[in-house]
Amino acid sequence: MKVALLQYTPEPERTVALAARLCYSPADIDELQIKNSSADIRNFLEKIMSLGHQSVLEHASFTFGIEEISRVTTHQLVRHRIASFSQQSQRYVSQTERFAAVIPPTIAARPDLLARFEAELAAVHKAYADMVEAGIPAEDARYILPNAAETKIIVTMNARELLHFFELRCCERAQWEIRAMAVEMLKLVKSVAPVIFRDAGPGCLTGPCPEGTMTCGMRSDVRRKFGKKSLEQEIIEKCQDADPIKS
Repeated sequence: MKVALLQYTPEPERTVALAARLCYSPADIDELQIKNSSADIRNFLEKIMSLGHQSVLEHASFTFGIEEISRVTTHQLVRHRIASFSQQSQRYVSQTERFAAVIPPTIAARPDLLARFEAELAAVHKAYADMVEAGIPAEDARYILPNAAETKIIVTMNARELLHFFELRCCERAQWEIRAMAVEMLKLVKSVAPVIFRDAGPGCLTGPCPEGTMTCGMRSDVRRKFGKKSLEQEIIEKCQDADPIKS
C-alpha cells in the first residue's frame, strides 16, 4: 500500500483560524488577515475546537494519492460522501497483463489456502484475457475480475470530514485494509496540521467506545498506539492538578 499527501490548503490551520475569527469579529477580512498573521494560532484553534465549532474546518482540504489497495477498500472508501474521488477505471485500463491483487494476511499465512487463492486469481486472469482476445470489450470482461484486484485512487476531503473518517476507520473494528490506509493518512495530515488533528483517531481516544457492546475491548492498547495517556494516568494527573482545598 502506498499513501501520499499530494496537495493541501496552504497553511491549513491559519486558514481555519481566519475563518473562525471572521465569525466573531466586526473587522473586515483584510484587517483580520493582518491580525491573524501574528496571532497565536495554536491556542486559538484549540479553543475553537473545544467549543465544537467544526464548520470552519471545512475550509482546509487535503488530497491523497493511494495505490496498491483492493477494490474491497475503495468500495468502503467511497461511502464517505463528503469527498471527491477519481479512481483508475477497469473499463478503460485493460488488464491484459496479469492484474495485481491484494492478499489478506490471514490467507497469506496459510500456505495451502494461499496456493489455492493464487490459482484462482490466475484462472480468472486467463478467462479475462481470453475474452478480451476474443473481442469482448474490456468493460464487459471486467465483470469477472475479483474484489482483490488492485486499484489506484485520488481522494480529497476537508478537515472536518477527515476527523469523522478517522474516527470510524482507525477503529480496531474497521476492516484491516482500510484501517491501515486511514492510519497512514492520519500520520500525513498530522505533520502539516498538528493542532487540527491532535486528537484525531478512533472515537475511544476522546470518549467512551462508540461501538458499545461491540467494542474491541482494547481501549488502553488503542490509546497507547495513538500516543495517548492511559485513562488511569489522566485521572491521576487531574487529581494532582486539582486545588487541594477544593479536593
